[in-house]
Amino acid sequence: MTASHDARINRRTVLATAAAALTLPAIPIHTAQAQSPAGARTYVLVSAAWYGGWCWSRVTGLLRARGHRVHAVTLTGLGERSHLLNASINLDTHIADVVNLMRFEDLSGVTLVGHSYGGIVTSGVAEKMLPAIASLVFVDAFLPANGEALIDTASKPFHDAMEAAVQKKQIALAPVSAEVFGVNAKDRTWVDAKTTPHPVATFTQKIALTGARERVGRKAYIRAVDYKQDTLQRNYESKRGDAAWKTATVSGTGHVVMLDAPERLSQLLEELG
Repeated sequence: MTASHDARINRRTVLATAAAALTLPAIPIHTAQAQSPAGARTYVLVSAAWYGGWCWSRVTGLLRARGHRVHAVTLTGLGERSHLLNASINLDTHIADVVNLMRFEDLSGVTLVGHSYGGIVTSGVAEKMLPAIASLVFVDAFLPANGEALIDTASKPFHDAMEAAVQKKQIALAPVSAEVFGVNAKDRTWVDAKTTPHPVATFTQKIALTGARERVGRKAYIRAVDYKQDTLQRNYESKRGDAAWKTATVSGTGHVVMLDAPERLSQLLEELG
């Protein structure tokens, strides 16, 4: 057998293999979702100001171990996306971050979770993605009214800091220390190294709401009762007496519940979401 004959056989083999590959059926876009265990949920987790998806790592690990699909969002300009920080980032940008994740990942039946500032973002997401949201969970979160901004309901020290940043035309506000938020002592150094400046315009842009948040079928509010903040306490109390909402409390933690009590928070997300 000649070398030229071998070459012709090899070429025929390569062409046949390539042709077979071209006829392989496309992988369905929902394959991963279809293979989720019975009873599994899809969680989308939105973090507080200055924080990123990294802060949910303990909760995501626990939920995924139980078979759930979990997406922990890092908003534009924060965490591993802090290199994108610029003056144009506002509340609409952060709402779009979550909306686009849900759209491009083809997510439905979502349990959408917002922590602190993330409650403002998720309220805006509900306006755009209502059919894809099965439940909303607010974890020690702000619940804005139509036309309200975070600066309008923040505690006086935070309000003053935001106002000063606006007056100085700063594009971002430096992180609040982990100690101020009551993070457990063991994690404080690590958290302070992870938090990044937060875009100021997200604090001052007023949100436009038409009531989509209230039209979500299942809604819950979780309060970290040992973190003293008047607005968050009022939010919890207003929902505790509302038959359309479920409520729960967590004690022995600071404001950043997902770091201080990940097991308890994961349990509540499954129970209430």
